Amino acid sequence: MKEEGRDECGGPALYEDPDFRCVDASLFSGSSTPLARLQGDITWLRPQEICPSPALFPSSISLGHAKQGLLGDCWFLCACTFLLKNKQLLNKVLPEDQPQWGDSRYRGCFHFCFWQQGHWTEVTIDDRLPCINSSLCFSRCHSPTAFWVALLEKAYAKLRGSYERLWAGQVSEALVDLTGGLAERWSLGDFGSEEEQQTAQDSDQVRKRRLDLNLLDPVKDDCALSCSTHSTPGGLTELDQYHALTVMEWLDVKKVSGGEVRLLRIRNPWGRRYWGGAWVWRGAGWDSVAPDCASELQARVAEGEFWLDEAEFMSQFDDVTVGYPISEEGHLKSIYTGNLLTHSHQLAGRWVKGHSAGGSRNCGSYGSNPKFWLKVCERGEVVVSLLQCRKWRNTEKYAQTPVEDSNNTKHQHYQAIALHLWKVEKKRFNLSRMLNRPPRASTHCHAYEREVVLHGQLEPGFYLLIPSTYQPGAEARFLIRVFSFSSISLSAMKSPAPPLPLTADSEWETSYFHGSWVEGKTAGGSRNFLSHWQNPFFPFTVSDDPAVTSGVNVRVTLHQSRPDTDLHPIGFHIYKVVEGQSEQMISRDEDPVASCVPHCYTQDVSLACSLPPGAYSIVPSTYQPDCSAGFTLSLVRRIQRKVVKSQERLGKAVQEVSHISVMQS
Repeated sequence: MKEEGRDECGGPALYEDPDFRCVDASLFSGSSTPLARLQGDITWLRPQEICPSPALFPSSISLGHAKQGLLGDCWFLCACTFLLKNKQLLNKVLPEDQPQWGDSRYRGCFHFCFWQQGHWTEVTIDDRLPCINSSLCFSRCHSPTAFWVALLEKAYAKLRGSYERLWAGQVSEALVDLTGGLAERWSLGDFGSEEEQQTAQDSDQVRKRRLDLNLLDPVKDDCALSCSTHSTPGGLTELDQYHALTVMEWLDVKKVSGGEVRLLRIRNPWGRRYWGGAWVWRGAGWDSVAPDCASELQARVAEGEFWLDEAEFMSQFDDVTVGYPISEEGHLKSIYTGNLLTHSHQLAGRWVKGHSAGGSRNCGSYGSNPKFWLKVCERGEVVVSLLQCRKWRNTEKYAQTPVEDSNNTKHQHYQAIALHLWKVEKKRFNLSRMLNRPPRASTHCHAYEREVVLHGQLEPGFYLLIPSTYQPGAEARFLIRVFSFSSISLSAMKSPAPPLPLTADSEWETSYFHGSWVEGKTAGGSRNFLSHWQNPFFPFTVSDDPAVTSGVNVRVTLHQSRPDTDLHPIGFHIYKVVEGQSEQMISRDEDPVASCVPHCYTQDVSLACSLPPGAYSIVPSTYQPDCSAGFTLSLVRRIQRKVVKSQERLGKAVQEVSHISVMQS
């Protein structure tokens, strides 16, 4: 399945990306970082204009590692290092057999894939790269002729909206985006007393978990491990605050005096060592091990790498991020046991203010949060994650704009979230009584993270999962993912739709539209695809009466007719229709006036909005084209009460139910 950029790359001229152009808007967003100082200094060059013989990868893998430039995206580059350890994942993110420089098929464009909210999203870019004085100014490979890192960084910048939006982030987020797997962040700081940890339950603090490298022995050769500092560490005198580095390996080395010392080899994305500890080149630490062992370990060190012992590691860094290994078959491997988690399910949900945003267990409204049934068929290891959607405007386009929350400036992108799980004997139970009992497992405290992870050994039976935000009324979309060693099933507990506002001068009228997405005909996919306009259109109008157009006056709900275990990601857009024109005449460049996105793996998605008077058309879609399914749209519009009373006097029904045929483009 192709994204619209694929067709555009096929022309005779070199491709120039119309959605991520060589302009300041692709580089800067708000100019709130030191990157703003580069305005006016950057030019865009293709690799063949930078060096005579460019290639995606160098002949030596050590020269293919990322080297950070002037952009503060060390967190992303740490995740890129993991791709070099896993050929299958690298080929997923950067598909093979793409025409390169010198190939007659080369057209100046490259295709990448990133995992976003439950599915892989393709991003197409041209190969014009930001340069200063004819050299790459952002990330690059250690080999000056290799460009996979610079191109991947550009594709990720396009996905996020600009290069500047890559400044500062979490390694865990980049790992998930590049692998579709899981990552956990563990603190190395002071844990305090047990009483202090207990009081943190159901607070908005970040959970601290003590790192034990012995725990990771079953996956030490396959997992991703990075370390971060929040302040300048004593050993790394050149580092500033908030820097991430990659742990390349760790091993236990025998000392000449007896006993062992655990050493870790660290890679600095800057490409320079600058570590002042005991295990630097010719440092005092090497005197404690056999000379041949010291020589062999020092020979492993590439540019930008250094050794340190476990005591230094624990004292100099503040946290680590552990990425779950992924097998060749695409299954996650547990970082706790090394077991393959061969069964997985995912479902999307949403916290809606006044309906399903109940807050933490400290709140009386906690029971109104979304609820999910987890059925475990055999005793075994289960990992559950709760991933929230970052707040974006216009999420269907690449030039995304984060939504700022004036009431939450410190954590403007994410809510503090947590996940709790209770075991129930049967599906019919007393909810309030159950919620008064301690949960069987939980993430323990609410964290301002994109994703939190719950792990445990579960007995067979039914479990109730409740995701929550710390603050009641906090709205966000989320994705529940479950990975298990044994057979499981996941389903959403049904809840009523949120009530529409009541007004004294109007009532609500409901219409139902029935349609279907048919492969090759009406299953056009999302706006990322040229075939989007093949999807069904459903027309409606909004009255020009002032009593109707003030406040929320329309709610649309899309329901797909598929089982919970085989859902498509669905969503819809509402377009304004010019008076006197048909729906088929909507401009292909027209932005929707309202959207229910991102597409979610759920039975129903809903959107309430306020629309001015006029004619409109609803275009429902699956995320990918050619996904067949039947669906129902319900359209609820506010109408004047006096009209309703008039209808009542005439003996007509207050609520009109329409079955309207599908219009095709």
